[in-house]
Amino acid sequence: MVHVDGSVNPVRDKEIIDLELGLKDLETVEKRLDKLVRAVRVGNKEDQRAAEVIAEVKKHLEQGRPARELLVTFEDDSKAILKELSLLTAKPVLYVCNVDEGAIEKGNTHTELFRKSVAAENAEVIMICAGIEAQIADIKTLDERREFLEMMGLDEPGVNKLIRSAYKLLNLITYFTAGEKEVRAWTVRRGAKAPEAAGVIHSDFEKGFIRAEVIKYSDFTTLGSEAKVKEAGKMAVEGKEYVVGDGDIMHFRFNV
Repeated sequence: MVHVDGSVNPVRDKEIIDLELGLKDLETVEKRLDKLVRAVRVGNKEDQRAAEVIAEVKKHLEQGRPARELLVTFEDDSKAILKELSLLTAKPVLYVCNVDEGAIEKGNTHTELFRKSVAAENAEVIMICAGIEAQIADIKTLDERREFLEMMGLDEPGVNKLIRSAYKLLNLITYFTAGEKEVRAWTVRRGAKAPEAAGVIHSDFEKGFIRAEVIKYSDFTTLGSEAKVKEAGKMAVEGKEYVVGDGDIMHFRFNV
């Protein structure tokens, strides 16, 4: 596939996208700043502080830089003001570089330049090879996949890294429910308590929550079965204040 500009330059492409989004953000910032300037005239100190922060954001956007760079340097109060604007260039970003087989581990000239260009954003950059991922997807058995990954010098498929990085960026975790018929994975925000996690399955589970029976993933994989976990006394009974852990295996008790 030939690039529309006739050359490969990820830094240029990223800057074009940031510029287009930044122009839209400038509209948002200017409208908000106009309202704040009028409010400041009547002596509102909170509005004055907000106006100062937003003026700084405006100056940064006018330089063609994304607002998320400011999240690295801003103090908490300034970050809160910036987040209230819901700017497009302030959204969390994960950069995924599609490279060839030879660059999957250490990258290449393009990825090195790209890393330097986004260093101020404190954003994660990962590398995958779409060609390798396509081959992995066509392999039917787990053993054959492992053999292929070993042959390519990889520990895991790139899609695994992508999913893990995306969950980290969005502050999400996974917990499991397991029964005789099926095992299901459920996504919740990190820090969610047991009733909230139950509500992901069904709102009635959260409303009528009584308790949760919890098995830690590490205990399950070490001991090998739910029965052995119970025998070892490793299954905990938790209440409404329990904070769900990543990989927890949970069974909810609730009133209808």
